[in-house]
Amino acid sequence: MSKISKLAGETALYGLGSIVPRFLNFLLFPLHTRVFNPEDYGVVSYLYVFVAFLNIVYTFGMETAYFRFATKEGNDPKKIFNIAQTTVVVLSLALSSIFILFAKPIAASLSIAGKEHYITWLAIIMFIDGVVALPFARLRLEKKPLQFAFARIVNVLILIGLNVYFFVIADWLVQGEISFDIKRLTDAAATESKYGIEYVFLANLVANAFYILFFIKILASWRPKIDKTIFSSMFKYAYPVMLTGLAGMTNEMFSRWTLEWWLPENFYVGKSSMYAIGVFSAAYKYAVIMNLAIQAFRFAAEPFFFSNAKDKNSPELFAKVNHFFVIVTSFILLAVTINIDLLKFLVGGESYYEGLVTVPILLAGYLFLGVYYNFSVWFKLTDKTYYGTLITAGGAILTIVLNFALIPQWGYVGSSWASLACYFSMAIACYWIGQKYYPIPYKMMTGFGYILFAVALIYISSIVSIDGQIMSTGFHVVLMMIYVIVAYLLERKKIK
Repeated sequence: MSKISKLAGETALYGLGSIVPRFLNFLLFPLHTRVFNPEDYGVVSYLYVFVAFLNIVYTFGMETAYFRFATKEGNDPKKIFNIAQTTVVVLSLALSSIFILFAKPIAASLSIAGKEHYITWLAIIMFIDGVVALPFARLRLEKKPLQFAFARIVNVLILIGLNVYFFVIADWLVQGEISFDIKRLTDAAATESKYGIEYVFLANLVANAFYILFFIKILASWRPKIDKTIFSSMFKYAYPVMLTGLAGMTNEMFSRWTLEWWLPENFYVGKSSMYAIGVFSAAYKYAVIMNLAIQAFRFAAEPFFFSNAKDKNSPELFAKVNHFFVIVTSFILLAVTINIDLLKFLVGGESYYEGLVTVPILLAGYLFLGVYYNFSVWFKLTDKTYYGTLITAGGAILTIVLNFALIPQWGYVGSSWASLACYFSMAIACYWIGQKYYPIPYKMMTGFGYILFAVALIYISSIVSIDGQIMSTGFHVVLMMIYVIVAYLLERKKIK
């Protein structure tokens, strides 16, 4: 348990660098959904879907390859870093240059003709993300979570500050008065919303530039290097990880593309497909609460798994890690779902409320995605990363098929069910194959028991009607306490 306690502590510290910044970024969500109507918010979300995909190509799986090869006996971590960083910088520079050169036709193909500067700014943002990816990985490998957290938090504070300036303070300056009348902002944005959208990207660009300053020492010490033998091995290890990441991003982001393609005309009466994308993207923001916890865990767990791989008791250790992971994430599923009646007020307007029905489905999907990340340790430690590609590609195919079948029938609700089915299938497939190559004694039935217990409490919350927000919230707190107490009673010996 001492190792698990240490992992939990590091997860909490990395939470400062991932959960806290993204929670702070989440605070921009109410501002954006008030400044932009669902259709315009959908445009912003639509463009960031492309960024999410391309960021994976930019880093090319070299973060995971760096962890693997830097921890191998006999390898020089500094040399491995230089090789990985050289690969990512060259690739990032090439891709961003292409996007900038062809910004005009790309903008036209994305229905934002005349806005090619969007493409240029996003290309620079992705270049910076690529350049600093390995320095961030180096902080994780060297177990410097506080520095990691500081960089992430400052970046988001700059981002928030610029958004507040562009969308609130600038309005005060133009109007010549300080006003907290959100309606005035909303009405102003409705007339020139396209003009306002670009400031979201500009704020992101300026905030990302801070990373260059923060890592200036590491970047200055980097020496471009290519070792054909090591690079060849790293490349063979990394490209399946990259393909896995692309397939995984397809599972997460593809629905927002397919709503544009496969949503029947006038499915949401009088609303466009971009409106549906905006509403669904807003619902995804609540599901991101689960994803934040998973991300913080991954930052700590990935180097943890590699560093403990040689321990003879590592299979039992990894099983315990997953066990407690499921307990915590099941609680998050419960807490967010039953308190959505409070959380919905973060949304900018009632036009977004209709999408909240998808939140518990998306949360459950992310839970199984986290379980999949735990199960995937076997192919990373056995250098069989191509299995990860196959499993995730299978999930991507399932996502496409289910979205094609369900969107015309259920709209974005169908997309949310497709997401859950995909991640659940991936977790089961990864477990089943992994037990053949790297047996780990996971407590599958106990894990499902905790998930079903959380779902049962959610069901009780849905059928019990209580008048008054205070009384209703009090009842929800009682349900959460019941979960915590039961989990503690069942796990108290292991916790001690």
